[in-house]
Amino acid sequence: MSGQSLAEAAKRKSDVVMTAAKDAPAAVRSAAENPGKATQDFLHKPFVRGALPFVNGGLAGMVATTVIQPIDMIKVRLQLAGEGVKTGPKPTPLSVTRDILAQGKVMDLYTGLSAGLLRQAVYTTARLGLFDTFMNTLKARAEAKGNGIGFAERAGAGLTAGGLAAMISNPADLALIRMQSDGLKPAAERANYKSVIDALSRISKAEGVGALWSGAYPTVVRAMALNFGQLAFFSEAKSRLKDTSLSPRTQTLTASAVAGFFASFFSLPFDFVKTRLQKQTKGPNGELPYKGMVDCFKKVALEEGPLRFYRGFSTYYVRIAPHAMVTLIVADYLGFITK
Repeated sequence: MSGQSLAEAAKRKSDVVMTAAKDAPAAVRSAAENPGKATQDFLHKPFVRGALPFVNGGLAGMVATTVIQPIDMIKVRLQLAGEGVKTGPKPTPLSVTRDILAQGKVMDLYTGLSAGLLRQAVYTTARLGLFDTFMNTLKARAEAKGNGIGFAERAGAGLTAGGLAAMISNPADLALIRMQSDGLKPAAERANYKSVIDALSRISKAEGVGALWSGAYPTVVRAMALNFGQLAFFSEAKSRLKDTSLSPRTQTLTASAVAGFFASFFSLPFDFVKTRLQKQTKGPNGELPYKGMVDCFKKVALEEGPLRFYRGFSTYYVRIAPHAMVTLIVADYLGFITK
């Protein structure tokens, strides 16, 4: 091909590109010329504004879960230690950690991470998304009447959001408990789940789909108690700290610590019972150790003592408070960059 032919081919190609560019929709050309404005326009579309609290909440929860997964693993093992025994050696977070490391590798502390991430993708997405949606609705109603949001409204939004989210995410929560407790069984009896999908599939095949909602009642009650303590007290604490000399970041950290304590205090007994119910499997006689939440509360109180419900409170708080801090800080940051 001659030089002139090459030049003509190049010109034709250039003409085609220019024609396509001229015919492109105005929105596409505008986005290419000003990507920042295009991004802002997209973020302010009504359906995106409605979805952002859910997306930001889910991402924040998954980041937080990745950070605190080892603490959650230790918390579950503490709750399952000494089941049915009132006396005997009292495990500590340090002794449980030492036992886990002695039996395997450091990464064993991340057993069930896939289930934990799936749970956050469902639970925290719904929990924070619903809470923000409820709060925005309540604020709009209150402002229309010339009033402000009170603690009762925050508590109601937290309780409702937590309960609905917990019911939706119970299968992932069940898989997480089964994966974390599997290592307590004799080697020959372990299920050795490969992933959360493997756990959900095998549990539903062996025990029925309904088994995926085992412990749903205490899970929902626990979530309502946790969200009442976490979201309601966080929102209330942040509101009270707003006019102080503390920086916004310090206000968020302080409010998270306060919320973590109350979330731990109100929810730990229900979390304890939830763990026991979700871990249980049928014995040789074909019966489950506990008939339900009330039966579990009764048997544990009689056989192991009432204080057993608060075993591992410090570990639970260390799990809840950082999780709340990381979740709320990441959610605040995501909310800031997408506002």
